[in-house]
Amino acid sequence: MPAVKSATARAVGAPTCGWLGGWFAFDSPDAALLVSLLPALVHVRGVERLSVLVRLVGEESSERRSGRDLVLTRLVEVLLIEALRSTPGDDAPPGLLRGLADARLAPAMRQMHGQLARSWTVAQLAKTAALSRSAFFERFTRTVGLPPMEYLLAWRMAVAKDLLRRHDFGIAEVAERVGYGSASTFSTAFSRLRRPASESLRLGEHEDVPARGDSLVTVMRYARLIVIDPMDGR
Repeated sequence: MPAVKSATARAVGAPTCGWLGGWFAFDSPDAALLVSLLPALVHVRGVERLSVLVRLVGEESSERRSGRDLVLTRLVEVLLIEALRSTPGDDAPPGLLRGLADARLAPAMRQMHGQLARSWTVAQLAKTAALSRSAFFERFTRTVGLPPMEYLLAWRMAVAKDLLRRHDFGIAEVAERVGYGSASTFSTAFSRLRRPASESLRLGEHEDVPARGDSLVTVMRYARLIVIDPMDGR
């Protein structure tokens, strides 16, 4: 459930400044992977859809009507998605948004996300992006912030951990779903990435989602800021 607080301030001769504060709890053991690929600051200006959403969130949070928590949860989810969609990709720092905004890299990234079971190589991904191998590697690393194979590995392990946590799949089936030819190869890669060798996570062991009281602490570790400016800059 999102937490939302609002306030307004007015200085003499200055327009009203409104503050709407809140936080998001990602129900995933690999929230850090997604959040690390998002910009630390999103500044959106002159987007009417977002202004409407902000007003609705403010109104809903200030009243105690039935269904308030459910409505707030959905509104804040849409607000986050709309804010990220409205961010100019070229202006974003290295990460997921900037990569998906790149006309050459986006097809390769979507192929990676959609076909995890495929044995991808840098050469194959470069062909998808219509770039040479070296140009693709350099462009992907600079734009996304990770080399392509490192990004693919992290994404595969995040999906694998989610499958082990949410579904009753065996190790061999999970390995196949995320692109590994054998359970032993997958187990080795999984253990090395998830924990130091002395603290390896037993595959199939489910981790609990942080309790509601711990959510704010967890999310603050990956803090991000969204600034929505109703003015169009003119």
